[in-house]
Amino acid sequence: MNAVVIAVIIMLVLSLLRINVVFSLITGALFGGLIGGLGMDGTVTAFSEGVGGGANVALSYAMLGGFAVAVSSTGLPEALVDFILKMIGKKEEARSQKLPKALILLVILVMACFSQNVVPVHIAFIPLLIPPLLGIMNELRIDRRLIASILTFGLVTPYMLLPVGFGQIFQGIIATNMTASGLEVTLEQVPKAMLLPAAGMLTGLLIAVFFTYRKPRDYKELHLAVPVESETRARYTTVGLIVAVVAIVVALVAQIWTESMVFGALAGIVVLYVLRAVRFSEADQLHTNGMRMMAFIGFVMIAASGFANVMGVTGDVETLVENAAAAIGGNKALGAFLMLLVGLLVTIGIGSSFSTIPIIATIFVPLALELGFSPMAVIALVGTAGALGDAGSPASDSTLGPTSGLNADEQHDHIRDSVIPTFLHYNIPVIIFGWIAAMVL
Repeated sequence: MNAVVIAVIIMLVLSLLRINVVFSLITGALFGGLIGGLGMDGTVTAFSEGVGGGANVALSYAMLGGFAVAVSSTGLPEALVDFILKMIGKKEEARSQKLPKALILLVILVMACFSQNVVPVHIAFIPLLIPPLLGIMNELRIDRRLIASILTFGLVTPYMLLPVGFGQIFQGIIATNMTASGLEVTLEQVPKAMLLPAAGMLTGLLIAVFFTYRKPRDYKELHLAVPVESETRARYTTVGLIVAVVAIVVALVAQIWTESMVFGALAGIVVLYVLRAVRFSEADQLHTNGMRMMAFIGFVMIAASGFANVMGVTGDVETLVENAAAAIGGNKALGAFLMLLVGLLVTIGIGSSFSTIPIIATIFVPLALELGFSPMAVIALVGTAGALGDAGSPASDSTLGPTSGLNADEQHDHIRDSVIPTFLHYNIPVIIFGWIAAMVL
């Protein structure tokens, strides 16, 4: 039995049983290493070596968390919430209408999309924006599974399609690894090849909005663990909001220039200090709160990196792909489907589409070329196989991020309300559209 398949199944089953995701990843890695023939010592060594690979990501999220909380101290999130409240009107006048609900959904969608490309703070905005809106969403009886689906769409689709921000990183990884695997690919080719797979994400979003989660859902009106009422919220001024926007722009420019989220966040924080939008006396507490906010996600990504390294050391990822190749027998349609399925399985286990590309590109590229796929079709296969599973993985920040905000009052389950809905609405249509792209390009 393939060690990767067993490890992923164990991790998913434990997660569905509401076992902590970090524990599930470690347990899955342990069984996968033992089944893969590494032995206890080899498994522990491989996991420990892999953990270091997630340290940079964890540090990036910690810095983004500190930057996000520092920005929030200027009152920018509160200003946005107040704008939404003003737009939807008073409770007795307008909140029963469809327009306020549509406005909230649209604002969340735009913010999620912007977080990947325009202002690449990734998931750091979610714990700041979503909790203050939970009360309004409860009044409007909005199903939080819909919000999770919208957030995940915004966290995944832009990097699949747009070559800026995180999209530049993801598509650069695709081009670099495919070129290293024997097929020269330019960055300009990737967005064109990923257009149809991204359309699969859009299809899933439309199904979630207009069919699956359009009915009202009731939640209890509970006090949040972190108060967001008016007396505890940051007081904002025009100058403070301007400084916050400047800090975000500087963070964006610095991140693009240095290609590092850590130094991008640092640059933004420095601007807030220099322009005195944040007091030096508050700095330590703000950063500590921000890092604490993102700590769980950081630990998940560290554990996922260890899990990924164990799977790589076993060599069973290659075996899984080779077995799929043997089953294909020259059938292009079947080959495309099996490659996408392997990509889905690997990404769900690792929790990172960015980390999946290097694993699968070295094997998928020669296999796809041997089956007669065009260069654009190969790009679509590798890119789609990598992105598959990011939505729907218990260890993915694309599902952990939405849960961090929507579960502020402990009424949103990570697996049942974030992982399963996003898996069903995005992975299935993306497989279909990715397969079509491979066959027609």
